[in-house]
Amino acid sequence: MTKRKTTTLMTILAALVAVLLGLRWWSNSGRTSAPGAPGAAPAAAPALTQQAVPSIEAVTPAEPAALPADLAKLVAYLRGRFGKHIDNPYVQIQMLEQLMRYFQEHNPDGWQADLLAAVRAAFPERYAQIAANLQHRIDYERWVKDNRDYLQRLGDKERGEALWNLRKRLFGDEAAEQIWASELRNQAVVDALKGIDTEKGLTLSDRLSKYKDSLQEVYQEHADTFLQNHRQEALSRFLDLDSVQQDLSALDAAAREAALRDIRKGLGLDKDALQRWEVLDHERDARWDTGKKYMEERATLAAKYQGQALETQLGELRTRYFGAEAESIAQEEESGFFRFNRPRKWGQN
Repeated sequence: MTKRKTTTLMTILAALVAVLLGLRWWSNSGRTSAPGAPGAAPAAAPALTQQAVPSIEAVTPAEPAALPADLAKLVAYLRGRFGKHIDNPYVQIQMLEQLMRYFQEHNPDGWQADLLAAVRAAFPERYAQIAANLQHRIDYERWVKDNRDYLQRLGDKERGEALWNLRKRLFGDEAAEQIWASELRNQAVVDALKGIDTEKGLTLSDRLSKYKDSLQEVYQEHADTFLQNHRQEALSRFLDLDSVQQDLSALDAAAREAALRDIRKGLGLDKDALQRWEVLDHERDARWDTGKKYMEERATLAAKYQGQALETQLGELRTRYFGAEAESIAQEEESGFFRFNRPRKWGQN
């Protein structure tokens, strides 16, 4: 190995430990909020080509014999961090993402050779498979980037289908489902929530029970772990349902407080967390009551005054109701935003 590469690798271990794991680009690739033309039929998916990126076979990694000390440390780290599950394509992609971030930063021109040298040294028996997945990952990212305009013209369903077709074409059906398993589980929960939201004749308790059943079905033996790590997300998703908000709105204050407590307790919040939420709910209720009174007085003033006289009256009104926050609310209103005209979402705002 050359002196340059030895120098390049000197701080790999420390840098890698600090790098965050994750495949954010993986699940977000191709997503866009820009709509296509209404009613326009999308063109056929562009063909996948491999001309813009040199193939893995064209990159010759260094042989792992006589490893320098720094590369030996990296190999030990990779084996310890990923070795137990290195046969899993998702784990391979996690490792490649981490290595790519480092090597692309420290050796932009020769990063592939350096990366593959580390992979060959750490996992010689899996080298061919991991190297192929590196090429697939590069091809996937490049195709999404090159065809962003095409993807923007598609609806959500069609865009999802185009991306899944690409993933399966590159990685194969089984590997693609392993790599994007979290996205598949998330979509299953989204679909379940849509059904819960639209089903007629359910009580709040029924909807919560069905939601918990869906989480158990999707995450199976990992359901408790998922809730432990994503409890606030799971709670917000349920409270965001229109049917849940409608049911909460139909209750009086005491019954709504009890219902929110049952929902939060049902999703695993402990006693202390339940108490903190109730305190926050009371603060929010008081805030919205103040906002309602403010908006009513504001409407009365707007009907009576205009011009600078109105601005003077409104300034005094905002100060009386909101004190130090009056200036922020004035700026919001100047931009056309009236926070107390927003829909009230119980348990959310």
